[in-house]
Amino acid sequence: MPAYVFKGKTRSGAATSGERTADSKDAVIAMLRREQILVTSVKEKGKEIALPKFGGGIKPKDVAIFTRQFSVMIDAGLPLVQCLEILGTQQDNPNFQRVLLQVRQDVEGGSSLADAMKKHPKVFDDLFTNMIAAGEAGGILDTILKRLAQYIEKSVKLKSQVKSALVYPAAVISIAVLVVGVILWKVIPTFASLFAGLGAQLPLPTRIVIGLSNWLVRLMLPMIVGGVVGAYFLKRYYETYKGRRVIDRLMLRAPIIGMILRKIAVARFCRTLSTLISSGVPILDGLEITARTSGNAIVEDAIMETRKSVEGGQSLAGPLKQTDVFPPMVVQMISVGEQTGALDTMLSKIADFYEDEVDTAVANLMTLMEPVLILFLGTVVGGIVISMYLPIFSLINQLT
Repeated sequence: MPAYVFKGKTRSGAATSGERTADSKDAVIAMLRREQILVTSVKEKGKEIALPKFGGGIKPKDVAIFTRQFSVMIDAGLPLVQCLEILGTQQDNPNFQRVLLQVRQDVEGGSSLADAMKKHPKVFDDLFTNMIAAGEAGGILDTILKRLAQYIEKSVKLKSQVKSALVYPAAVISIAVLVVGVILWKVIPTFASLFAGLGAQLPLPTRIVIGLSNWLVRLMLPMIVGGVVGAYFLKRYYETYKGRRVIDRLMLRAPIIGMILRKIAVARFCRTLSTLISSGVPILDGLEITARTSGNAIVEDAIMETRKSVEGGQSLAGPLKQTDVFPPMVVQMISVGEQTGALDTMLSKIADFYEDEVDTAVANLMTLMEPVLILFLGTVVGGIVISMYLPIFSLINQLT
């Protein structure tokens, strides 16, 4: 039998390594699992065999479906390890399957479910693992899983609505730019050569279109290179502390889109914090997790400033009002929720309201965008066509 060299960690977290003889790598992993060793890598002498990395290509929708199924199975009384085994083997996504089977292995080895999931932060974020930890501590894991499933499903729905609202105008504008570019690059030079040969006096619109065509032909390559370089440096700038805040602030102040983004941020903040508080997560931890999952640096800073004030003994509504990020109605409802002791319920109602507001805003935006895009396309394409036929009409009149 071949010899395998392994590296791993014991239950106490100490690093360990050694050598085992077995028929296969899976047999070595099973042997070490019985010894309560978490394996991080295995290699056969002369052949490197590394355990796969987890977390890539797993969509939030997959996690939502898993959470819903997991909650039903736990509620039905199935053992935790058996639930993970069944859900892992039935997964269509191979990456997610490996993650779940690794979580099952860790739980079987004595780890808690939350600690096992924390090893895969790309799949199970801080909100997920903290709620699981609260569910395990309170003995209400099935209830927590239901709340998590509802939260993820609403989050996925909100994201899909925003994406669907942006896909249509982006696709139309991209096609329009491509069509106009091809016309200016290939078609207009042919007309320009024809007009030059006829010696016709060109009208101003025609001269403008031909000038744009010549400019595009000369500068096409530099424009493409400049666009790629500009996008790269913009991405790098956004990754910096200052750049992210500058761009996110501009996005929140943008007309129409900024209003929608602000409503999305409020809905996400209220939904996340409501889910965490109702699950037994402390308010300070809940605010920190909510800030990290806000998706906007300005909103994140506002929540963290609020957390500092709450940590100092203040209420939640007062510091939120001072940030000028959250609308007055939200602050007032949160204040009422604090006074009545039903903050989680009030936050959930605010989230429902603003999610409906996002639905309405997105629908109105789509209704507004359709005629604007049609007018834009008709003006651009029609203007190019008319400008090319003006000299022909002029020549026909001269011949007549």
